[in-house]
Amino acid sequence: MDLAIDAPALHAVRCFGEGNALYEEYHDHEWGVPVHDEHALLERVALEGFQSGLAWITVLRKRPAFRTAFDDFDAEVVAEYGDDDVERLMSDASIVRNRAKIEATIANARALRALHAAGGSLDQVMWSFAPARAEHVRPATWADVPATTAESKALAKELKGLGFRFIGPTTAYAAMQACGIVDDHLATCPVVTGHW
Repeated sequence: MDLAIDAPALHAVRCFGEGNALYEEYHDHEWGVPVHDEHALLERVALEGFQSGLAWITVLRKRPAFRTAFDDFDAEVVAEYGDDDVERLMSDASIVRNRAKIEATIANARALRALHAAGGSLDQVMWSFAPARAEHVRPATWADVPATTAESKALAKELKGLGFRFIGPTTAYAAMQACGIVDDHLATCPVVTGHW
């Protein structure tokens, strides 16, 4: 029996987050898992925007505080935020205090509310840009994972046209990964292989 065949299963590591319980939980149970709930989609778009320029673990650690500060990303509530709320959020050390990102999140809630009023949904918009599953090639290394795709560029353009802000092609692609619209777990990842 060739033990080398079983070696990868014995030494399987996550494609990211190994050794950090919060990161491991996110990797194992959220990243790449399909999301369709409107609050959760707005949250993912907002948090990917807040992550821009920072390590994702920084935002992940602050996610409970973000949920509290932004009323669980309820678009109907956040869309009503005014200048006092912006100042409240700017003084909240438990979240990322960036005025442009805070104002974009409020604008995005307003855009989502308008989308709902027009009979649409963020779920429908985002998932309409899902690449064909038959064309998906699971990445072997992180070098194979793109920062943007044609679909993420198109999604960013569509969202901007709907009034969303702070959503370029890279942020759109990160949101697509976070929402399971694309699944970029590496081919050797235990999520894919089942070898824990």
